[in-house]
Amino acid sequence: MLARMTKVSRVGGGAPIAFVRCICSAYAKVGMNPAPALTRAQIAPDLLSAPDARVTAAQFEALSFVAMQELDDEALGWFSRKLPWGAYGLLCRASLTSPTLGLALRRWTRHHRILVDDILLELSVEEGVASLFVRELRDLGDFREFCLVTLLRYVLGYACWAIDTRIPLLGAEFPFPSPLHADVYPKLFSENLRFDAECASIAFDAAYLARPLQRDEAALRKMLKRALPLTVLPYRRDQRLSARVEMLMRMPKANLPAAQDLAEGFNISTRTLHRQLSKEGASLRGLKAKASLERAMDGLARTTQPIKRVAHAAGFRSDKAFARAFRQATGETPSAYRERMRQSR
Repeated sequence: MLARMTKVSRVGGGAPIAFVRCICSAYAKVGMNPAPALTRAQIAPDLLSAPDARVTAAQFEALSFVAMQELDDEALGWFSRKLPWGAYGLLCRASLTSPTLGLALRRWTRHHRILVDDILLELSVEEGVASLFVRELRDLGDFREFCLVTLLRYVLGYACWAIDTRIPLLGAEFPFPSPLHADVYPKLFSENLRFDAECASIAFDAAYLARPLQRDEAALRKMLKRALPLTVLPYRRDQRLSARVEMLMRMPKANLPAAQDLAEGFNISTRTLHRQLSKEGASLRGLKAKASLERAMDGLARTTQPIKRVAHAAGFRSDKAFARAFRQATGETPSAYRERMRQSR
């Protein structure tokens, strides 16, 4: 296995070897040997002594994933107590029901205080700029840079994922001198960097805080299976437009969103919206019809409301149109479907 390990160039992109050494220090902190984890990530041990070496994003993801589970610490040794495997997933889940990104981030920062008291996350808005600060409440020692960088990337990655939009940063600041591997910082954050600052922070346009969340529980479960790329790679949308529209349609709202509202939410024109959906073999009318039918089926199965009221709440103009569409889609009448659902419980 060692013979097949990748020796990465000491220049260019990739994760700094300094961060790999921090993970090794987390093992040493609890008296464990990191060698098996390095082997599984295909990282040659001699790279640890090269101050300017790099490993690939895939190698760093593999090492982090193994270390978090073996150490049962998603913080990888940063804090005075462990964050057990799944802790950051809980933060994501606790924030996911928020109507906007702003509320989601405020919940995230508040709930993080329950997990640890070594640092404090703060979100502030001033003159149209949102800033997320990491206040250090104790000495983080050799883990300081790795901790602060990763925390900010965690939250930024989650924010981008939650609204399914890459959030460009206006700037980033760090309370330590420019490191040897400072060239990775623009890739992770912004070209506008400041070192030797008062505390670690990132800043972005506060308008993003008003964006609605685009994700549901199913999407969260899928993301958590491979969440680490959000911390080491720039965010890229991972869904087709039709899938994102369909997800919005499933959200409980009084009315299904109009084309103009959807286009504004995705920051595109209505013409682009229709054109892209067409390229994907979908149409807004078809997606709305599907969403209306799903809402109606849910209303029939879960409530005792009259069928006419269920049809109206789902977006159908008349109960006759609803009955016709329902039979075409399911092969049975709404009343027969409701009775079948009742008997299956």
